[in-house]
Amino acid sequence: MSEAVAVVWDEALRAYDFGPGHPLAPIRVELAMRLTREFGLLDAPGVEVIEPVVPAALDDIVAVHLPGYVAAVERASQDPRVVDVDRGLGTPDDPTFAGMHAASALVAGATLMAAKAVHSGRAQHAVNIAGGLHHAMPGMASGFCVYNDIGVAIAWLLAQGVQRIAYIDVDVHHGDGVQEMFYDDPRVLTISLHESPLTLFPGTGFADEIGGPGALGSAVNVALPAGTGDQGWLRAFHAVVPDVLEAFAPQIIVSQHGCDTHIDDPLAHLALTVDGQRMSYEAIHRWAHRYADGRWIALGGGGYEWVDVVPRAWTHLIAEAAGMPIDPHSATPAGFQSYVQATLGRPGPVRMTDGSTPWAKPFDQGFDPSHPVDSAVLATRAAVFPHLGLVADPDPWF
Repeated sequence: MSEAVAVVWDEALRAYDFGPGHPLAPIRVELAMRLTREFGLLDAPGVEVIEPVVPAALDDIVAVHLPGYVAAVERASQDPRVVDVDRGLGTPDDPTFAGMHAASALVAGATLMAAKAVHSGRAQHAVNIAGGLHHAMPGMASGFCVYNDIGVAIAWLLAQGVQRIAYIDVDVHHGDGVQEMFYDDPRVLTISLHESPLTLFPGTGFADEIGGPGALGSAVNVALPAGTGDQGWLRAFHAVVPDVLEAFAPQIIVSQHGCDTHIDDPLAHLALTVDGQRMSYEAIHRWAHRYADGRWIALGGGGYEWVDVVPRAWTHLIAEAAGMPIDPHSATPAGFQSYVQATLGRPGPVRMTDGSTPWAKPFDQGFDPSHPVDSAVLATRAAVFPHLGLVADPDPWF
């Protein structure tokens, strides 16, 4: 399906590093890019690696962040002893570090370069797995995120005259920062599937969060119960996302692919496999072509099982964007396995699959209101669909 595909990468992106012991370790992105290279994806026809990365300009950052907050980040960058808890700086989630502003601006710059590649027509799809810092708020750091690279890119696209941008967030955590930035803007549709805010940070993303008064229906939240696996997650995904995309008719799709929905992720409680995650990438790729003329910007995000999950998930993502999906039964290349063993002193994954073959029973074939997943889907459809001119409820079954 793909034509020109841009992968934005620079070793300098590893500078976004909160230090030893922090869950958001740069090794996870390094391993994902190494596995991608070992599969030959970066040398494939039609794939362009864009480097070096240029940091986002201050004007682009302050398009979504308050100037006082950016100044606070710059102060903390110069003196990491600075603690500004009111702005989320110096907390356990977002400890300050030397060069924090430059490293964060570089991540934002990489996502902005991906957006520019798609907007200009240089690429039909663009990927930046170092991006996806969806929790950063206009005036504070949050959830391992200092600058919201997604918000920076979306604001830039809007400034170029793009009128309808759909943002799809499949991270286990609610995409709260992006939603906050565009909650009152009917030009941006934010869709987030995540673990219920009753059991997981950041405590937002309920079905009744549907956009501001002038943008009702522009925020779509599916809050899934802890323990939801491939079958339930994919059922909810397909019961909501394609309908709202068709109604909204986006010109560009931006997606965040945090892979912390995995059953082995240490920070959350959903139960997807790499196979279920891969199917979400296939669907978003297909929907980009169906609803947005193929214009797709794909980003990384969370994911804290650094070795077994993140590299495989994001290699599948890049492979899907490149139109060269990897057979899930493929062995991981020996060079990757050797590098993991030598670098981390532990074996790496040997297959690109978890051995799952998930499928999703279509929601329009019937649902059970007493089932926790179906109940979550019904809540979202009831809250959002009428604002988009959609019918909320097909006939139930019991």
